[in-house]
Amino acid sequence: MIEFHLDARSGVAPYMQLIHQVRQALRLGLLVEGDRLPTVKDVAASVAINPNTVLKAYRELEYEGLVAKKPGVGTFISGTLSDDSLSEHEPLRQELQRWLDKARAAGLGEESIEALFLSTFRARTGADPHIEEEK
Repeated sequence: MIEFHLDARSGVAPYMQLIHQVRQALRLGLLVEGDRLPTVKDVAASVAINPNTVLKAYRELEYEGLVAKKPGVGTFISGTLSDDSLSEHEPLRQELQRWLDKARAAGLGEESIEALFLSTFRARTGADPHIEEEK
């Protein structure tokens, strides 16, 4: 089951952060059709936000066809965003982990690592990774 987290300094609305995390988990194959999302009450308590914020995120995901509510049972994944590249994720994850270990060994802190990665990503792709791609 997915564990949500919020970054107050991201500048992204909390409900959008929840949506992005579900989309990311779907792309990475961490959530698949049939998986149950945590209850609104559980998410609101774990990340200390208003339940209406969680409901807003879940409604948007439902509108996108990614989740479906089953009254009295919960909210379940009903769509996917993963593709054929899923088999390539693990070797890339391991390579990225080695890179992160090198960055930490070089004395970089979490914010410096993130800044280096994001600036390199943006320069390479011309994209802003904080902006969700349109479907």
